[in-house]
Amino acid sequence: MATVTSAIQSAGISWPRTLGIGLIAAIIPSLFMVPMFNLGLSPMPAPPSLKFAEMVFGTSLPMPVGLLFHLAYVIAWTLVYAIFLNPGSLKSALALAGVLWLGVLLVFFPLFGWGIAGMAISMKLIPASFVPHLLFGLALWGGSRLLAPLRN
Repeated sequence: MATVTSAIQSAGISWPRTLGIGLIAAIIPSLFMVPMFNLGLSPMPAPPSLKFAEMVFGTSLPMPVGLLFHLAYVIAWTLVYAIFLNPGSLKSALALAGVLWLGVLLVFFPLFGWGIAGMAISMKLIPASFVPHLLFGLALWGGSRLLAPLRN
């Protein structure tokens, strides 16, 4: 923990600001995705974060558990962005979002039984998973611009 704290401080931001950026980056895509699932408009059979939590625990879980998993891993990726990438850089934020999107398409969708890129379900899973990752990248960038000083 001390190593992560010193890495965050050397990146020029604090724990509270990093957590704030993570909350912004988690909440913005959720404001889009949760209503899409609740209204039955998402082509995905289940929210990926909920599906992942169910894989970890081996049982059906309520939506709030999926949202907590989502919050936890978005904050973890925010740490990666804050420590190793260039906070405040749109290019870095979108690159991270793109890598994570590819990870969903190539790793997690197949683990869920949805096939590579969700093709076992529908081609619509490709854009349906792209939009929240784009929103994540934009929220990560905007949150870091709002809450963290830019690096020189």
